[in-house]
Amino acid sequence: MNLALLRNRDVVVGSAATLALSIPSFAGLLPFSTIEVAGFVTGGICVWLLVRENVWNWPVGIANSGLYFVVFLQARLFADGALQLAFVALGVGGWWYWLRGGSARGRRAIGRVAMTEALAVAAATAGCTFVLTQYLRSVGDAAPALDSLTTCLSLAATYLQARKLIENWLVWIAADVIYIPLYAWKHLPLTAVLYVLFLVMCVRGLFAWRSLIQPELRTSRAPVSSSPEGVLGR
Repeated sequence: MNLALLRNRDVVVGSAATLALSIPSFAGLLPFSTIEVAGFVTGGICVWLLVRENVWNWPVGIANSGLYFVVFLQARLFADGALQLAFVALGVGGWWYWLRGGSARGRRAIGRVAMTEALAVAAATAGCTFVLTQYLRSVGDAAPALDSLTTCLSLAATYLQARKLIENWLVWIAADVIYIPLYAWKHLPLTAVLYVLFLVMCVRGLFAWRSLIQPELRTSRAPVSSSPEGVLGR
């Protein structure tokens, strides 16, 4: 393993550990639960790594999903709670695919979604939203329509993210626009603020990933190469 990768890994792991150790004392000074503060910190780190096309976004994201599973169950947002378990499964798959999903089992380059795949994802998202809304109404979810819509949009975005397709950012942006007022209404102000940051970072990520695609291939549907150091950090 080269020294640059080791240094990048140590910086990420060290920073995350420092933040994690400071969470209990920090959370005690604020009107938020320790778990929500931990979710805030790991969520911010995860999206920051994703914007930088850094593969370490996946393990940090898996930890974030575990924390928010608890937060959302406490808020009676059942679909968002179950969504976190799906995020864990997709996170493991995305982690592997980024590292081994390219040619010759190499790293996966940024690509664009094909039209047929985009239509399939859109149809699946619409259908699942309708079905999930009916179910959530039957179990007393706090916001069945919005909860189901954001759940299905997030699954679609994570699927595209795991496939390393640039359109994942567009779907995340759509989901975040709905998440922000939903979490504010459900008295999760720190999470609402986090999703404002997510929205800003998603816009940044869209432009950052576009800049990594070769200009002459930006309108192509085929995967293209990004910078050699992109996947393992800068």
